[in-house]
Amino acid sequence: MSGLAPALRRADGSAVRVLVVDDEPTLSELLAMALRYEGWEVRTAADGSSAVRTARDFRPDAVVLDIMLPDFDGFEVLRRMRGESPEVPVLFLTAKDSVEDRVAGLTAGGDDYVTKPFSIEELVARLRGLLRRAGMTAARQDSALVVGDLVLDEDSHEVRRADIPVELTATEFELLRFLMRNPKRVLSKAQILDRVWHYDFGGQSNVVELYISYLRKKIDAGRAPMIHTVRGAGYVLKPGAE
Repeated sequence: MSGLAPALRRADGSAVRVLVVDDEPTLSELLAMALRYEGWEVRTAADGSSAVRTARDFRPDAVVLDIMLPDFDGFEVLRRMRGESPEVPVLFLTAKDSVEDRVAGLTAGGDDYVTKPFSIEELVARLRGLLRRAGMTAARQDSALVVGDLVLDEDSHEVRRADIPVELTATEFELLRFLMRNPKRVLSKAQILDRVWHYDFGGQSNVVELYISYLRKKIDAGRAPMIHTVRGAGYVLKPGAE
């Protein structure tokens, strides 16, 4: 899946542990196979009860958790898991047509989510991001994106402008990464929604405007602006001197 990326490891050098909770055996096995390809140790569970039991024994570093389960839902699984492992990152799997599930998942304390159907590559990328933020490390020399005096490290999730650190939330980071991977290219709100949020907001593209404004305050404040609005087209990121 992402064989060129460096394997993430725990602080003691052992394999990262991921618990996959989904009641669809085919999907569960597909995910397990993809995550093992990353060099990670994987366990699976098909319902809430076994998920909680497995988490207690396995002590995962991250959990992929379907919201719809046969006994009790993913929110209850999260609540019980966090009672014993309050810091474990959780990536929710949600139905594509349920905005309520996505909102509820993040409100309940989930760290991120992907919507079905999803690409395996995207899910692995999201998990890698959660694991890095949780302290799993991997060094890579070519992990930096550079546009002008703005530098984003995809492995360490560090961002600097003019060598000054910039603190970003997970979503702000993903938005900036997308912009920096496409410098000088005008990106539409629809493209940004699809790549950063991965689902249709039903016309609520103002979420893009909101996060662009957050980024501008952190990236452009007091400096030559890099993030530009192209009226009727979208947004473009280019070196501030231009």
